[in-house]
Amino acid sequence: MNIIPTNINYTYSILNTNILELSKVFPFLTVQSVGKSVMGKNLYVLQLGSGTNKVFYSAGFHANEWITSIILIKFIEDLCKLYINNSYIYGHRIKDILNYSSLFIMPMINPDGIDLVNGSIPSNSFYYKKAKKISLKYPNISFPNGWKSNINGVDLNLQFPTGWESAKKIKFSQGYISPAPRDFVGLAPLTEPEALAVYNLTLKNEFDLVLCYHTQGKEIYWKYKNFIPKNSLKFGKHFSKVSNYILANTPYNSSFAGYKDWFIEKYNKPRIYY
Repeated sequence: MNIIPTNINYTYSILNTNILELSKVFPFLTVQSVGKSVMGKNLYVLQLGSGTNKVFYSAGFHANEWITSIILIKFIEDLCKLYINNSYIYGHRIKDILNYSSLFIMPMINPDGIDLVNGSIPSNSFYYKKAKKISLKYPNISFPNGWKSNINGVDLNLQFPTGWESAKKIKFSQGYISPAPRDFVGLAPLTEPEALAVYNLTLKNEFDLVLCYHTQGKEIYWKYKNFIPKNSLKFGKHFSKVSNYILANTPYNSSFAGYKDWFIEKYNKPRIYY
């Protein structure tokens, strides 16, 4: 029996229902809220495993990339099924993996933006009208399906301290100087509650590896500038092999202030040894 539907436009309400169902069927799955969105929605993190090797999966940074949220929720369901069936993946027993590792999975970082894109915010509401007003300044970006930002018009993956001033310079030169459907860096790093929640969660857990899901390009961005942590290329090549995505350098205009950029510079990870 499959709990997670994969042929729908995903919303926060559906996510809530799915998490409730998953936690009932798989009581070993830990669920916590690590913050609230601008509109007060819970920012959920689901945890599997109890090991010291900590891995963080994130999705739904960008509103119009909401399909990544379905991918991670489905991943959780599939992994839980493998666990209760004492199954293996790539030759490794799932129970052994989860004894060695703790998986932290944040499936929807930007629930307000995702709800805007998928029609779950009423058109007569304050937040819809606010977003619509912002979008009118950018007529070349379709509304609401071209929206990437949070409901305040800030791009959450341009909110992290590493290279924020460089990102600001680049995006301002492109015309994103105020709240926008995409590419506005905000007034300072970490002004938005969703980005701050990810930041604080990372500081608390000091993850060994982070995986950030986006939808464009079929590429894997695996480093920040000239920061190349030990084993990062090895991991990147492995992910490339199993996914058929190519390893790529991040384009310069997108190279700053992202969560991945900040994590690599701050922690010099991944540093997992085998």
